[in-house]
Amino acid sequence: MLVYDITDLESFENLNYWLYEIEKNAPKDVYKILVGNKCDIKNERKISIEQGKEFAQKYGMKFFETSAKNATNVTEGFCTMIKDIININCKKNDIINKKNNIKIDDSDNVENINNTCCNIQLY
Repeated sequence: MLVYDITDLESFENLNYWLYEIEKNAPKDVYKILVGNKCDIKNERKISIEQGKEFAQKYGMKFFETSAKNATNVTEGFCTMIKDIININCKKNDIINKKNNIKIDDSDNVENINNTCCNIQLY
């Protein structure tokens, strides 16, 4: 999860550095999502929604604007990330969790399994 502060241009400009670090240190297929935080402070915005979307699109990431202060889109961002990772892993391995003996194949409804992830408590 790459996070920048929508009120701080430097944090947005540093995304290229963090992407470089991810590419250098993580597997090539690591999941990435872009989050612009502090959307509750609209009057101090330095980075537009369009700039965030364009950056995310350029690097093949989904994009959310959030507010940690008032919880805007925080759950949605995490749930999207979890669902995407589950789908990626299901497609790669045809299993979601060997430990719990949950097997997914073409006849299973992945969306039903995905829906369970958003029932977890975020702290």
